[in-house]
Parts: sequence; C-alpha cells; structure tokens
Amino acid sequence: MHEHKIIYILDTNILLHEPLAFLSFKEHDVIVPMTVLEELDSIKDRKKDVSRDARVAIRALEDSLVNASPEEVLSGVKLPENDPEHPSGCLSIFNDYTLAQTAGTLSFNENDNRIINAALHIQKENPNNKIVLVTKDINMRLKAKGAGLAHVEDYRTDQLIDDIQFLAKGYYKFEGDFWQNIDECDSKSEGRNTTHYVNKNILPNSYMNEYILDDSEHFAGKVTGWNDEKLAIADLSYERLMAKQAWGINPKNIYQGMAMDALLDPTIDLVILTGAAGSGKTLLALASALEQVVERGLYDKIIVTRSTPEIAESIGFLPGTEEEKMAPWLSAITDSLEVLHKSDENMNGSLNYIMEKANIQFKSVNFMRGRSIQNAIVLLDECQNLTASQLKTIITRCGEGTKLVCSGNLAQIDSNYLTAVTSGLTYIVERFKDFPGSTTVHLNGVVRSRLASFAEENL
Repeated sequence: MHEHKIIYILDTNILLHEPLAFLSFKEHDVIVPMTVLEELDSIKDRKKDVSRDARVAIRALEDSLVNASPEEVLSGVKLPENDPEHPSGCLSIFNDYTLAQTAGTLSFNENDNRIINAALHIQKENPNNKIVLVTKDINMRLKAKGAGLAHVEDYRTDQLIDDIQFLAKGYYKFEGDFWQNIDECDSKSEGRNTTHYVNKNILPNSYMNEYILDDSEHFAGKVTGWNDEKLAIADLSYERLMAKQAWGINPKNIYQGMAMDALLDPTIDLVILTGAAGSGKTLLALASALEQVVERGLYDKIIVTRSTPEIAESIGFLPGTEEEKMAPWLSAITDSLEVLHKSDENMNGSLNYIMEKANIQFKSVNFMRGRSIQNAIVLLDECQNLTASQLKTIITRCGEGTKLVCSGNLAQIDSNYLTAVTSGLTYIVERFKDFPGSTTVHLNGVVRSRLASFAEENL
C-alpha cells in the first residue's frame, strides 16, 4: 500500500446500503474482509429485501476482480478511473481467517469482531496510512474505537444534508402579509389561474413546487418557475386550499390543504409526505387515491405497500396469499379505510365493495422490483426505513401514468443502519426538490388526538 493513502475497510452493511459503495473512495484503497463476502453470500439467498442488494454487490465485486490472479486480489487490483485527474485506488480482499487470536484482539465468535480484528491488523501493518473502518452499525463503531481502532466512520457519500432541520419542508411562510414583502409584481391570468411574477430576491433559495404561505391566512401560492430576476408564483388562495376535498375528507389545517393539492394534481408524478405520527399522511394519501381511481377514473388501481424489516424477512414463510401476509403490517391503511367509511351502516360490505371497486392491492416491497407499474397510484408508507438505493429501485419501476406517494416519519426509523439524515426519504426530498413533477409537503401538527399530540411533543 502507498504511503499517505487512506485505506478504507468496508463492513457488510455498507454494501447492502449501497452495493457499488467500493467505487466511491476516489484515489484511496478499499479492502473487503473475507467475512463480509461470507455475510453477503448468506444474505443473497434469503427471502429478504436486501437480498437483491447483496447479489448486486457480489456481482460488482466479481466484475472488478474477474481478471486478477489470487495474489493480485490479496495485494490490490486497480479500480476503474472515474476522473482522469485523480487516479483511482485499489480494491483487495483480506483473508481475516488467517488471523490468530492474540492478546488485545476481540473474540472471533462474532462476524463484527472478525471485521474489527482485520482492521486492527491492517492498522498495525500500515503505520504510515490512515486506516478507516466504514460501517453504518453504531454499536460496531463504538466497539472498534474501544478495541483501539483510530478511525471509524459512517458512509456519507449519499448524505445530502448535515442536519435534518435543513431538510426542505415543501413550503415557506412569510411573516405578516405576503404582499407587504412585494415591491413590484406582474400578474397574468388564464381562466381561473393567476400567476404572479415577483422579484426573485424575496425568496432566493426557492425550489420547484414550493408552497408560499403568510400569517394573514389569505394568500397561498406555489413556485412554478424562475429566471435570474423573476420568480413565478401560481396564486392558489388559502381559502381554496382549505376547501379541497377527496372522498369526503377535508383538510384540517393548511398543511393538509397543501398535501391534498399535490395529491390531487394530475401533473405531479411524485408526492413526498413527511411529518409526525398522526399528522394525516396515510389518511390523506388513501382518500386522494380513492377519489382519483373510483370517482375520477384517472388511474386503474391502488397499490399499497410499506417498508418494515419484518415484512421482507417473514413474507415467504407465512401461510396465505400476499394480501393476507401483508395484512398485519398494513393495518394503518385498513384503519384509514374504516375512518373513511365509518358513516356507512354496513361497514364490512362497504369496505369490501370499495376495495374491489378501487382495485386496491396490498403488495410487499419486493413486488415493486423487476416490473413496470402502469396507470396506478402507488402508496409507499414508512419510507424512512428504506435506503436511497432501495427507493431509487422502486421509483424507477413507476411507468407511464403512475403516481407515487412516498410517506414517512423521520422520527421513527427502525433500521439499525439509517439515521434521519441518511434515510432514503431524506435523500429523495433533497434530490427531487427541483423536479417539476414532484412535490414535498411536511405535515405540521398532529390531528389524531390530544394524547398523540402530547406524546409526540413530550416523550
């Protein structure tokens, strides 16, 4: 290994999070311990959502090392160069099974310990290099530090923001009256639609489809474009947003009004809803989906899915159809359906009729892979537990005439390997904020109950 190069040792979860991660370290060297390959091998054949990622990682590693001799694989094979000015580093496999148990090393009875011991050995053998273990497992980072590893890091190349407070909320609220902030304005009307062209300096960091509100509770608008000088704002009206309706549901606050505006807009292909538990994400998405499938006939069906770690693991072994297997995890959807039909006397009959009429299909996340979904509204719940690469796979499955609604609560991440800033939900909010076909709305305020509201704020 060359002096002054950083040597990165990758944990298994990095390659599950981003299968091509080993190509992201520029001129520095990357080492994959043998234990990591064994873990990938055991995961690739399981009925898990991450199995595909494991297979992609194995294939990519094999492609990089396919022409190398065993000696070259151990010493390092040159990675492909992405930037001519910065020559790439080398990829090698480290056989951690050759290491002996010595004083100061962790016991070999856990795979995590084997990987840490490999990193400690490499650190000892390369005193002139910075040795970095890269893992998304917080506990493993603590153990590695405690065992004497000088540098342990998370994988951050797909992290777009440093603090969740900087995440785009989908709207900007002016203090006082919106028009008090405007010096000059050109307005153009087409039918019922009016667009105001104002000085861009009033909102220099605006993005596409960002909603504009003010304290007066009269004005509401949406950014529809800009140039170096002017910002185009479509006049939506606070009153009209609050008057939105879908399947008998009206917004309870202006945030729900903005969400319904986006959900019911046929020109928007992707709606991202973030917010606390009880803020209405699932109910609004389902009501808007029913409205557009049953009443307006804009789509053929509703596909409902969500990400939970247990689904991917258990779905292959539970008895019953896919819908029946999914039922325990989709109770949020069925609860919302019951809310939408609580006024019906024969609720069970009504629910079954609506599920048939709207062609509602409950599917596992695995269903979204390897096929193109046409003319459907796809409701993807609990997105905070998906990685950026998993969400990318799902979004690229949406074909012609399909609308995708991604919702999640960044305060309720169940994955060991994701945080609010590295969640796939955070990633798509930032990546799509300048895409004209997508809208983000952060639903402020819990409308479920005063108990839920108190718990969200105080527990």
